[in-house]
Order: sequence, then structure tokens, then C-alpha cells
Amino acid sequence: MIRGKASDGVRQNRFDEHEAVQRIDEVTGALERLTSALEQEEDLAVLLQRVSRQVVSAVPDTEMASVTLLRDGTPYTATATGESAFRIDQAQYAAGQGPCLEAARTGELQRVDVAEAAHRWPAFAAAAGEDAVASYLSAPLFIDREYQGSLNLYSSSGGGFGALDAALLELYTTAAEAGLRSARRYRTAQETVEQLRTALTSRAVIDQAKGILMALHRVPADDAFELLVKQSQNQNLKLRELAEQFITQVLAASG
Repeated sequence: MIRGKASDGVRQNRFDEHEAVQRIDEVTGALERLTSALEQEEDLAVLLQRVSRQVVSAVPDTEMASVTLLRDGTPYTATATGESAFRIDQAQYAAGQGPCLEAARTGELQRVDVAEAAHRWPAFAAAAGEDAVASYLSAPLFIDREYQGSLNLYSSSGGGFGALDAALLELYTTAAEAGLRSARRYRTAQETVEQLRTALTSRAVIDQAKGILMALHRVPADDAFELLVKQSQNQNLKLRELAEQFITQVLAASG
């Protein structure tokens, strides 16, 4: 009998190990797909949609997922895989409490079943109503100072999320954060370059218009610039737009 029990324990351990390896493979596959998306897509909203969709397959017990972000401390759902997930998020925002808010505000992963959720956050449980699910799993999500919140998983399974699910979500979230930060930095760098390019172009156009005014009116650079500023204010136009119009008019007249 003792030998039989030991054999059963070995089989159980092998089963658990096999399940863990299989689930890690699923997370790895989801992260590979996300990495591919990060290389092709720059829009953060689209990337967050991919994160929420792919985490459903990365953590097998998940049925719905969403991303909560805080804007000046006010939570909103950036994306959700279904209306029920969106409504559950909204119930938490309305109540001012719940797993996604707790994860976002404390930076700590939240894994609770429906009974514990009702005990810890009764106002949320009441607000969730018929959309309440059996278990909740929320991990803090920090991209940068502007974008931070939580990645939220919901399940109606009676067994709820286990410790392995929590570990898989932490693994997925950590890797996703790194990728999203890189995408944000790349996008910010692109925007900075574009702003510099626009600024240089604007400066060149304004300098050209200023030079024409200096030649026409035989005035110094400062006076020519003042003429442009006053005219832009009178016509309620940006200085660059006025300079472009002025140059176009001069070229048309000279042609």
C-alpha cells in the first residue's frame, strides 16, 4: 500500500510538471507573438489590445481580460476582450475598490475568488451584480509615468486561479512591460525627431520671409520679424503659416 501511494504521488508530480511545462510553453508562445507585434505596430492602444487578447491564451484558466490605466489617478479601461470584462472594470471604478484598482495602486498582484472579493470589496461586489465572476487575477502594469495601471484576468471557473496562474501572469506582464516600454521610447523618439524637423522647417520659412521684408522695406532683422508677428496676430495665423503665405504671394507677384 505504501508503495502504491508513492507511485501515485510520482504520477501526480509528473502530471503537475507536465502541466507547468505546457503552460510555460503557452506563455512563451504568447510573448513571441507579442514581440512580433511590437516590431510591426507602434500605436500603444493597438498593442494593449494584443496584450489583453494574448494573455487569455497565455494563462489557460482565463476567460476574459482587460487593461486598466490611471490618468491623473482616475482609472479607465484601455481595452477589454469583452463587454463583461469592461462592465466588471466599470463596477470597480464606480465603487472605488476592487482587484484591478488594488493592483494598480499598490503595485502588488491580486488573486482572489468571488467570496474573498465580496469580503474585501463589498461595494464592488454589489456593483458587479450579475457580471460577477468566480475568480479575479490582476497584476500591476507599469509602462512609464504616463501609462500605468493593471492587467486583469477574469474566470468563471469554480476552481479559480491558482498559484501557477499567478506566476504565469507575472512572467507575461514583466516581459510585456519591457516590450511596451521599448515601443513607447521608439514612438517618443520619432515624435521628437518630427517636432525638430517641423521646428527647423518653420525657422527656415520664417527666416526667408524675414529676409524678403528686410530687402523690401530696408529694415533690420528685428523690425522685419516684428512686422511678421504683428501681421500674424492681426490675421490670427501661426507665424509659419503667415510666412508661407507671404512667400507664396511674393513669388506669384514676381513671376
